[in-house]
Amino acid sequence: MKNLLYGMVKVYIRTGLHSYHKKIEVFGLDNVPKGKPVLFLPNHQSALMDVLLIAVDCNRKPYFLTRADVFGKPLLNKIFNFFQMIPVYRIRDGRRSLSKNDEVFDICSKILGNGKSLVMFPEANHNLKRRVRPLSKGFTRIVFRTLQQNPGIDLQIVPVGLNYEDATSFPDSVAVYYGKPISAESLYDATDLKGSENRTKTAVSSALKKLTTHIDTEPDYDRIVAQIESKKHSYLRPEAINAKVKTLMEEGGESDPSSRSKPKINFFKVLIAILNFPVWFLWRFYMKPKVWEPEFMGTLRYATAQIGFTVYYIILFIVISVWMNLTMGFIMVFGIYLLNRILVKLA
Repeated sequence: MKNLLYGMVKVYIRTGLHSYHKKIEVFGLDNVPKGKPVLFLPNHQSALMDVLLIAVDCNRKPYFLTRADVFGKPLLNKIFNFFQMIPVYRIRDGRRSLSKNDEVFDICSKILGNGKSLVMFPEANHNLKRRVRPLSKGFTRIVFRTLQQNPGIDLQIVPVGLNYEDATSFPDSVAVYYGKPISAESLYDATDLKGSENRTKTAVSSALKKLTTHIDTEPDYDRIVAQIESKKHSYLRPEAINAKVKTLMEEGGESDPSSRSKPKINFFKVLIAILNFPVWFLWRFYMKPKVWEPEFMGTLRYATAQIGFTVYYIILFIVISVWMNLTMGFIMVFGIYLLNRILVKLA
């Protein structure tokens, strides 16, 4: 029963994600091993959106390491437990809390030891800047503990590159790249843990820098982004973008703010707002002002759309069904849904 409910929720969320985004592309799913324990290691830009995009399409039913400060309320804890989310503690949660991570890592080792999969963000924080940040050693501790506690285990590390055109805008497009699996055993030497840590972090970091846009230079960052966007290059193609980044770094030059394309009124977005005025109003005047970090903009907007449109469609169905009949209620609501999907793709 639990698996059936999980599958239904997964379909519901996948439908919402594809309705919310202009385009979602997934590459490299054939790189995800079957029948082996897998540690997914994605870059982290857009808070919960990163989690959902991996959860619905990774061909596994993964557990997720999640920042501990979102836990605490009984109802939320039950929801998080249903979706196989495990709290992990950071320094900001207090130094005493960090000791709890030993138990968390043991849980992770047991999960992987049972042949299951786990998602962890090795950068240990999120940021909208288009670069792979230095990796935390936390994920290597899980890898090594799993190898130590499960001799002979064939643990596979799969780096994942998340690429948003603009994670703060609507509608956005995103491409998810699953890299080639890396054998954890091939990087591990029980007699040289520091060397093993460095090798593992280097292998994962190098893979991520090919699977997503990586602009390493801070002084030239704004200039490079401005030039890429002025030429309307797509961030959904990291290999091409990274080649362009390399060229722009070699060319040098000054940042030109005027080269950024200025926002224009989008006719299709106006139609979406008019057609779905209650949901648009809820987002624009109630939810959007509550966004506390730009990295959470996409997450909160998507959550508003997912829940808001569900309620909106149900109310429309009831009103039309009472006013006319059930058949017309279904036809009109389904028609509005299809029209919304078309407008999102055109916007």
